[in-house]
Amino acid sequence: MKPAPFSYHRPASLDEAVRSLATHGAVGKIIAGGQSLVPSMNFRLARPDVLIDINNIPEIQGVRVEDDTIVIGSVTRHATFHKPVCDDPVGRMLSKVVQNIAHYPIRQRGTFGGSLCHADPASEWCLVAITLGAEIEIAGQDGTRRVAASEFFRGTFMTAVGETELLARLRLPRLPHGWGSGFYEFSRRKGDFALAMALAMLRLDGDRIIDARLGLGAVSAHSVRLDALEAQLKGQCATDETFSAVAAAAQKMVSPSSDIHGSAEYRRDLTGTVIRRALAAARADCRTGGAA
Repeated sequence: MKPAPFSYHRPASLDEAVRSLATHGAVGKIIAGGQSLVPSMNFRLARPDVLIDINNIPEIQGVRVEDDTIVIGSVTRHATFHKPVCDDPVGRMLSKVVQNIAHYPIRQRGTFGGSLCHADPASEWCLVAITLGAEIEIAGQDGTRRVAASEFFRGTFMTAVGETELLARLRLPRLPHGWGSGFYEFSRRKGDFALAMALAMLRLDGDRIIDARLGLGAVSAHSVRLDALEAQLKGQCATDETFSAVAAAAQKMVSPSSDIHGSAEYRRDLTGTVIRRALAAARADCRTGGAA
């Protein structure tokens, strides 16, 4: 199929893009990588009257490091993270996660901000934002506002971005050396949407866990950070038994839905699996200093 007719604007600055959004309101749609929007338009599930192409705006592209923060422009391609964008645990973690996003050609075109705004429950970048406690910058007519990732995602395909706003940047806190990361997702085939996924960050003192970050995706309306289980991990030995206990607790916390890909019971069982494997990978990463 082909999309319904539309007008096309290509602003050269963030201010110009915001003005265009204000003019067109609900009938306007932002396009960057187009990996989700274009198929929807082709099937006429989305029928915007106006496309506002933000690919020509330099100020929302690329990655830079500001002290303890990694700033990621919304029009940064997934492929940017094939190599670590900075030499720290978070930079290395992003390079692990990106390998699980769709297929290589899609990673060359799809964007970090597009993934966040689409807010698919199985989005790897949404899980990263939630687990690391990112701040998301949203630009509008009244300037730029910052929203915590925990408040940004409102449900499946729903975010805090208003009709006349656009996502400008994501600010991801860095972690000092000594942290290890582990990411694990399960999908039917390589490149398919995840049926369950987990991101774990651990800091060890010997075999004892002194700090942790743990997030879960693809089994609820949006990714979640498991704060209570992070607290449960702290002070414990980083053993398989500890990880199994945390995984079992996580299974009791989720209420997945059944669909054509699997039953609720199947997804609940996967929850335990992805958490155990992500935690084990983070432990191995700690012990090898990021060389795992």
